[in-house]
Amino acid sequence: MQIAGSVAIVTGGTGGLGRRICRALAEQGASVAVVYGRSQDVADTVVAELSELGARAVAVQADVSRQADVQSLVERTLGEFGRVDILVNDAAYNQWIAYKDLDALTLEVWEKMLRTNTTGPFLCMKAVAPHMLRQQRGRIVNVASIAGLVPSGSSIAYAVSKAALIHLTRCMAVALAPHVLVNCVAPGTMEGTRMTANLDPAYVQRGLQGTLTGQFTGKDDVAAQVLTFIKSGSTTGQTVCVDGGRVFH
Repeated sequence: MQIAGSVAIVTGGTGGLGRRICRALAEQGASVAVVYGRSQDVADTVVAELSELGARAVAVQADVSRQADVQSLVERTLGEFGRVDILVNDAAYNQWIAYKDLDALTLEVWEKMLRTNTTGPFLCMKAVAPHMLRQQRGRIVNVASIAGLVPSGSSIAYAVSKAALIHLTRCMAVALAPHVLVNCVAPGTMEGTRMTANLDPAYVQRGLQGTLTGQFTGKDDVAAQVLTFIKSGSTTGQTVCVDGGRVFH
């Protein structure tokens, strides 16, 4: 699918990775709805950066775990740009809880993690689906994690939420075929993101040492894979690891 002239929604658009994805889309000629949770100032800065690239962009506040917010987000995007062609589900929540510390993994934490990392993307996909299907054109890319493929990551809840997102990707690929393609990227540890900032430093170092490259996952590399999925006309239901050679999937 051609990105130029398309309209994209990027949740988590103010984060370390989300910001790179927004920029990559803008550089390819897309208009972008930059979705943020709390940081309006940062969102406005991202919009200004995209505007300098010649792209149309708008900042939209939404809690992706709330259906009403998601519906409002899609309606705002349609009102601003008239269509929606691309959805990138990058918004996520994590909290460091050692796997063996089950007492710390409360029901409240568990539910918040699943609600944000799995239910949120589902709500967003469900909301854009009718519009993409009507257009007979659409691309959805979910951002999971290698924690969804192996028992690792910031907590059991986080790993389970990302594993669910990976399988949700497959299921939605079936549901929305043939005109809407749904894929997933599973990054390793990235430097300069809120997700990594919430990890135990010792865990980060062990993960870094476990890669073949000995380097953090490049945010631009992840953004490039997102673009590859969007451009593809024959790839759907797939998950690609971008992790420097740590998990072989």
